[in-house]
Amino acid sequence: MIKKTISIDMDGVLADIQRHYIAHYFEETGIRINEDDIIGLKEADCLPDQTAVLRYLHTPGFFRNIPVAQDAQDVVKELQNYYEIFVVSAAMEFPNSLLEKREWLQEYFPFISWKNIVFCGNKGIIDTDFLIDDHLKNLDSFSGKGLMFDTFHNVNEHRFERLKNWTDAHRFFTADL
Repeated sequence: MIKKTISIDMDGVLADIQRHYIAHYFEETGIRINEDDIIGLKEADCLPDQTAVLRYLHTPGFFRNIPVAQDAQDVVKELQNYYEIFVVSAAMEFPNSLLEKREWLQEYFPFISWKNIVFCGNKGIIDTDFLIDDHLKNLDSFSGKGLMFDTFHNVNEHRFERLKNWTDAHRFFTADL
């Protein structure tokens, strides 16, 4: 039997980018941002200093130190029993991210083979059965079933089926097994 395939985005899906932005901003400024206060804001505009997010994305070490999303490791590892899993990240825009994301995956998802990691500029080239992503632009260009992973910047988007967290993703992918 051929396994169905799932592509999974990194930032905002496997990695908790929201918490990382807030922590970075606190380290830099001493100002605490409440997670609820950025709900519905665009990713680039989620911090009071409108240059902070882009600056962080270009900071060496930023991608290497993003916390893992709750339950992501356990759920992805289990899903590998039933699906072929690919990690897909549009890493080309931020050159520091390539090596850092690879090292991050080796640490937190060592069970995913290097053959199943795709760093690209446009996720429209990905040809899997499912794509779990937090950005509409990636889901819009995907030809399989796109699943919106819930995060602060996409709460007002309703064009794709939504996965609220990794427990919800587990339920979705194991319901018919």
